[in-house]
Amino acid sequence: MKLTTAQIGKCGELFCQFSLLKLGIESAPMTTDSGIDLIAYSKGEKKAFTIQVKTCHQPKPAGGRGRMEINWGIPADCPANYVALVDIQTSRVWLFTILEFAEVAQKKPLGRICFYMKTDKSAPPRKDGKPHHDYDFQKFLLENAVPRLGL
Repeated sequence: MKLTTAQIGKCGELFCQFSLLKLGIESAPMTTDSGIDLIAYSKGEKKAFTIQVKTCHQPKPAGGRGRMEINWGIPADCPANYVALVDIQTSRVWLFTILEFAEVAQKKPLGRICFYMKTDKSAPPRKDGKPHHDYDFQKFLLENAVPRLGL
């Protein structure tokens, strides 16, 4: 059965909420989509924060014929504090501050910030030296990011 885009997005939001709750962070969805998907609360830090969740269902060939990758994009003016990237196929969530996301993004077309991770381990490194394999972003995996960010 093929999932719709809305179903994929909702899967990502719910999986992100589940993953946050496993780490002791409460969260709730927004009623409407205003660039913020979840409001979360960290009891440890006694603070609330906002999250934009982006979800990828499965890897696709880069440019239609290249190496397999997962990718996400957000508007350049995203109002959230954090961006959560969900890969449904591998049940992984990465969490970036909005500034970190902009720094690691490989493409920035007008009005957007686009980010990808190669899932093909044999993909060569980028010529500019920027990380782009999924294993390059371990510190951003949710279970590593929450303590690193003090949430």
